[in-house]
This record gives sequence, structure tokens and C-alpha cells, in this order.
Amino acid sequence: MNSRLLIPALVLALVSLDRPAFSAVAAPGTVVTEHLDSAALRDNRIGLDPRRSISIYLPPGYATSRAAYPVVYFLHSFFGSDRQFLAESHAPVIFDHAIAAGVIPPLIVVIPDYSSTNAGGFFANSPTSGRWLDYTVGELVPFIDAHYRTRRDRASRGVAGEFIGAYGALKLAMYYPQVFGAVYALHPVGTGTGMGIMADKADWSHIQQAQAWADLKGDGVGQIFLSMAQAFLPDPARPPFYCDLLKDPAAGGMQPNRENIRRLEGRFLLDHLVQGHPELAANLRTLRGLKLDWGRYDANPDHVYANQAFTRDLDELGISHEAEEYGGNGWDHNWIPHGRVADDLLPFFARTLVFQEAAGAAP
Repeated sequence: MNSRLLIPALVLALVSLDRPAFSAVAAPGTVVTEHLDSAALRDNRIGLDPRRSISIYLPPGYATSRAAYPVVYFLHSFFGSDRQFLAESHAPVIFDHAIAAGVIPPLIVVIPDYSSTNAGGFFANSPTSGRWLDYTVGELVPFIDAHYRTRRDRASRGVAGEFIGAYGALKLAMYYPQVFGAVYALHPVGTGTGMGIMADKADWSHIQQAQAWADLKGDGVGQIFLSMAQAFLPDPARPPFYCDLLKDPAAGGMQPNRENIRRLEGRFLLDHLVQGHPELAANLRTLRGLKLDWGRYDANPDHVYANQAFTRDLDELGISHEAEEYGGNGWDHNWIPHGRVADDLLPFFARTLVFQEAAGAAP
């Protein structure tokens, strides 16, 4: 598999695309920004700022209502931030239209900032690149519940994301079903190895020679795989990047480090996690809903192949879920009128989350 096939995908996913105009709605929601000083994220070797931005979409009528609302946490992809995502996606307008049209009742959407000094933390707990799982579950969710009128139980709390954010959403649901009751993954990556060899996708000689992150400027694939190694192969005694690598120098050139590859695949890939840990498969069986989708024409076919295989893995493990392959490249169909978010993701949460107390229940 030629790693260059990944580059068009990253470029299209990370830059602002020309998108159709959206009409205004009579009663729009609002977006507010909070900041949270994280104790969990202080533990890192890459200069990660523990002060995190959080963008929060509040539905129309929130300010004058006394109601408590369900919450969906939405996780952005590589290299970006919450504010960049909002600027490029039209997400609040899509939420406004869906609520106005009755596609979904009013809800809160939380978009945390997962930006980093590297490509991203891969939603791992790493002494090198940050304890992102601990931050999300132990600090972020309690912070939102303490400061906003949320319905504070798993039945009313969902998680979603796109690309590596979709990977993170599936991982959070897999590890913390007591926190998140439903998950929707838009074109996830990291569900499996795909058709290629993982260690061959990056130029490890280039990575090995680098002495600082800036030395990898322009090498998006190398930055992603180094960030992956920092997340899943941390080594505090190995500067400058404080991680082990998938290939090491040897006579005749760079050679695969089979032990490191085995460790990384076992810690990172969702198919390895769900197959190798029965308790994680059991956790997924408790969810109120699980759905993933993927675009058939991703420039990197490994992503398509891996998702096709992952849905079969879930079937074989008896994990109820929905999976859909559609025509597209994995992101150009998401944030448009009647796109994947408007017509699939939001209706999914409308039917899988609890929005109000059952009739006759105590307040």
C-alpha cells in the first residue's frame, strides 16, 4: 500500500471546502466557549497545553427554558481544533435546521478541542502525548454536567465523531458504556489494518532522522504515524519524541520491529481490542445504539476494507449495530444539506437517546 494514497484524503478532510449555502432559521441556537484546566493532560512530554477550549452548541430556547437536555459529544479529526471545525463545517446551522424541522428534539452538542502539538492524541492515555481518555471521561463530561442543564445518565448521552474522531467515539463507547449510551462513527479509521502493511505506510527513516517535530513539516503521513507511536508506544526514556517506532535502523536499511508492531496493533486497532478483550465486546452489547458509516471512494482503500471487516467482526461477536457504505469519499457528504449528519446521524440519536422523562415518572 502506497502511503501517498492517504495524503489526498487528509487534505480534503482538513481544509475548508466550498459548501452549499444554508438558509437562516427563525430561532437559531447559540455557541458558547468554555475553558477547562485539565489535570490529566499535564502528564505529557510534548508540550501539550492542559488548558482546553470547549465549544458548546445550546439549542434554541435554552436560555429561557428550565428543561434538561441530552448531550452528544462530537470529536473532530486530525490536526484541527473545535473552533476550526466549527468554522469549516456549518455544524450549528445543521443542528438548527434539524431541530426546527423536528428531525431531532432540542439537544446540547459539545465539541471539545483535541488539538495537540503533534497530529493528535489518538484518544489514548499516554505519558508522552497526554491522558486523553481520562480527560474526556473524568474531567470534560463532569464539567459539562456541572455547568449546563444536561440529562446526566448514559441513556441521554451520546458520542460521535469523524475520521480519527469517529475512532475515538467508538473507543469511548467501548471502554465507557456507563458514560455513553449510543455512538455514531462517521467514516472511522483505526478499525483494522486494511489491506496493506501498517509499518510500510510511513517513511520511518525520515522519522528516525528527525530531531524535532518541525523536521517532519510537510510529511503528514509521518506526523500521523509518529503521533500514533507517541500514543501507543510511549517511552519516556527515548528522546526526542519519547516513543518507540515501528521500524529501526539495521544493515540493509530500516527493518520492521515486530514486537513494536504487535504492541501498537494490539493497543490501537479496534478489531484487535474487541476481539482480544471479551469485556469490551460485552460493553458494546449494552449500548442503546451503535452505527458506523464509510465512503466507498476514500483515496485510501485500507479505510474502506477495514470498516467492511470490522462490521463483520461485530456481527461475529453478536454486537448489534448498524453499518452503511455509501458513495463518496468519507467527508464530502457529512456537513451539507441532507448530508450524513442531517439525515443519518441526528435521526440516529433522536431514536437512541432519551430526551424526556416517561409519562408519569417523577421529575
